[in-house]
Amino acid sequence: MIKTLLTAFLLIFSAHAVGQKVMLTGNLSSVGSDTLGYLMTLWGEDFSLQSPGVNVQVQAAGSSTAPTALAAGAAQLGAMSRPMQKDERQLFIARYGYPPLAVPVALDALVIVVNQTNPLNEISQSQLDALYSITRLCGAAPVAQRWGDLGVAEAGWTGRRIQRMGRNSASGTWGFFKQQALCRGDFRADVAEFPGSAAVVQAVASAPDSIGYASFGFHLSGVKMLSIVTTSGESIMPDAATIRTGRYPWSRPLYIYVNKPPGKPLPPLVDAFLHRVLSPQGQQRVTEAGYLPLSDAQMAAARAVIEAR
Repeated sequence: MIKTLLTAFLLIFSAHAVGQKVMLTGNLSSVGSDTLGYLMTLWGEDFSLQSPGVNVQVQAAGSSTAPTALAAGAAQLGAMSRPMQKDERQLFIARYGYPPLAVPVALDALVIVVNQTNPLNEISQSQLDALYSITRLCGAAPVAQRWGDLGVAEAGWTGRRIQRMGRNSASGTWGFFKQQALCRGDFRADVAEFPGSAAVVQAVASAPDSIGYASFGFHLSGVKMLSIVTTSGESIMPDAATIRTGRYPWSRPLYIYVNKPPGKPLPPLVDAFLHRVLSPQGQQRVTEAGYLPLSDAQMAAARAVIEAR
């Protein structure tokens, strides 16, 4: 009888222990993308509510700061709005012997914005090359200086000088624009640089003669996005449908890079945070922030990446 009661007690105790949630405690640090900065903050707040013992810190100085912090062990989460470059991966590999793991967490696009009073509605890559690049590797011949050079014929606009706005070199958006829009060419020295996409959009909103590039997630009254004219002559507006299908030429995933040794699980805090990000609740935050959430299939694929052994 005593043995039977003891056995039952042990079974109940074991079931209770298995059913209990493990209380997570500690610090999580994210370093990297300004584009992802707001989203990382939202996810961090959600995660801290779910796990009150965890403190999430977010530094968003630009994507180029993520690889160094991740390689040095100064951050567990490396937020990037572009893929990590070869030399950045090598920095990590030199220390750990394996590459960092890239986890797609949202969809975004690089967009071109002008002041809402500007009559221009579309722009080609060649025109952007003429506007922003000193080397013009995309093949642009003339340098665009005035709005008339871009085909604006409305009275009062043709002779007005163009003000160029952009991001600083720490930004993944800067690197993405350089690679995709300028064919890896060099920027002109007269491009005004800003530390974040929000600042670029605000500057364009306040300066009628300006043009800038930014993340799709930064919407603000006072500006409008331009359609991009492809090499085939098709004019494509950035919106949810064209970005999700990849029709818009400068669609891009946003990533969180993590340190995951091959064949081993992620540290519990990192694993729990990423699973929260890749949940329906986490992806709802993506929508709230102005970006595009992953599809169910993309979420499942991303979860499979972090769960792989």
